[in-house]
Order: sequence, then structure tokens, then C-alpha cells
Amino acid sequence: MRVIGISGMPGSGKSFVSDKAIEKGALIVSMGDIIREEAKKRGETTGETAVNLRKEHGQYIVSELTIQKIKNLQKEGHEKIVVEGIRSHHEVEMFKENFENFMIVSAFTNPSTRFERLKNRMREDDPQDYNDFIERDYRELGFGLGNVIALSDKIIINESNLESYIKKIEECFDEIDF
Repeated sequence: MRVIGISGMPGSGKSFVSDKAIEKGALIVSMGDIIREEAKKRGETTGETAVNLRKEHGQYIVSELTIQKIKNLQKEGHEKIVVEGIRSHHEVEMFKENFENFMIVSAFTNPSTRFERLKNRMREDDPQDYNDFIERDYRELGFGLGNVIALSDKIIINESNLESYIKKIEECFDEIDF
């Protein structure tokens, strides 16, 4: 079984990396979806839940829930898994302890481009105000996301058009034999 992690700031293009992985037969496990599901149960915003889960259960809780989900998928016979949305070095260490040859691939895009993408994406938790966007970025960086990106095995720059970005993703997957 091969497990890789996808990281990047909100709006950087992680989902396009995941889409290409799906085309290669991978299943996606989104850490953000795990938080969104929990937020819905709690009646909180995703930001509140992301912070509260870690306060209540420790900094490893989201990775623990994700690892359990991946191990269940492994039992079902799935061979390629992509973990989308890794946000802390602690989470990376947990995945490396649980999955052989675990790698991090990060998407990088400048803040102004990410903000425009998030406004247009219109997901429930996407900020429509630039100050809210910056606040969200600082919250994500507070989890350690900047360290994950800086220490990634591969970084894909997403500053051009979609066609160019997809080509970079495909080249990355070829390089890591995924």
C-alpha cells in the first residue's frame, strides 16, 4: 500500500492534486472533511472545531482519526491513498510512523491568488472578506502548516494556468512513482 500526503494553504490547489491521484486509482482521505463532519455534529464552524478538537484530544487527534480511516481502507484492499490537508509536523510524523515510504507533496500559491480562488469556490467555510482570509491563514500557520510545506518532499508551484499546473502534478507523480 502506498500513502502520500498533500499539503498546502487553503486555495493552493490541493484538490487538483487529489483529482489527478484519483485518475491514477487512488482514494482520497481529506483531513478537512473529517473536521467538517465533526463541526456539523457539534454545530460549530470548521475553524472552531479544528481548534477545539486539538484542545480536547491533543494535537494528534485529526491524524489519529485519519490513520484509523486509512487502516480500514487498507483492510478493504485499497492500495493507493492520498491524505489531503495535512497541517502540522506532528501529523506528518504520525503518518510516517504508520505508513512505510510516506511522502508529503505540497501545493504552493501566493496569497492574493488563493483568496480569489476561495471567493470563487464558495465552499461554506471559504472566507469572502480578505481580513477573514488572513485570519484563517494565520490559524492554519499556527497549526504548523508552514513547517509541513517547508519540509515537503515535493513542492508544486501553482502560479500559472490550470493546464500548466496539471502537467506539473503529473510530472511530480512520475518522479515519485505514484
